[in-house]
Amino acid sequence: MSADADPHAQPQATPATEATDAEVLDIMQSAFEAARNGDAGFLNTWLGRGLPPNLQNTRGDTLLMLAAYHSHIGAVRTLLDHGADPDILNDQGQTPLMGAAFRGDQATAELLVERGAGLDVAAPGGRTALMMAAMFGRMDMLNWLLELGADPRVRDGGGASAADAARVMGAADTAARLDAVMAARGDGTPAE
Repeated sequence: MSADADPHAQPQATPATEATDAEVLDIMQSAFEAARNGDAGFLNTWLGRGLPPNLQNTRGDTLLMLAAYHSHIGAVRTLLDHGADPDILNDQGQTPLMGAAFRGDQATAELLVERGAGLDVAAPGGRTALMMAAMFGRMDMLNWLLELGADPRVRDGGGASAADAARVMGAADTAARLDAVMAARGDGTPAE
């Protein structure tokens, strides 16, 4: 320190300590790969250093969406622990819970719901997690979602219910289960 330097001045960042745009982009790309591959340690380190937990790629997928879709419960937990929002929709109107329902990943779905994921969250006119479970024949997931209160009356933008979507996809068992639920309720009207 020189004799005329202000001892109370804040240290200035030097080029050696500032991240370049290329380095920031590399960290972001690595974070998306870590979410896809379930590298919770990498995510924990960089989230602790300020990486936004709701970072989205060019398709609107959050880190949480990628981790949930690829059934990496450790990465999902890490992201949720750092404040990731479980209800952010991607560009296709899908949530992490829908990704878990599509895959039939009960453990990840349970964690997401425990941490606040909405059962019937969807883009306007979009599909719900129940619809995804029904369409892809995920009977255990469908029954669990129904037990939690997922609404089988919700309809997508084309007016299709979860049972209708299941029929279109050839998932006869889940369509029949939903038809039975609706008949037992005596209510076939669309949800508001």
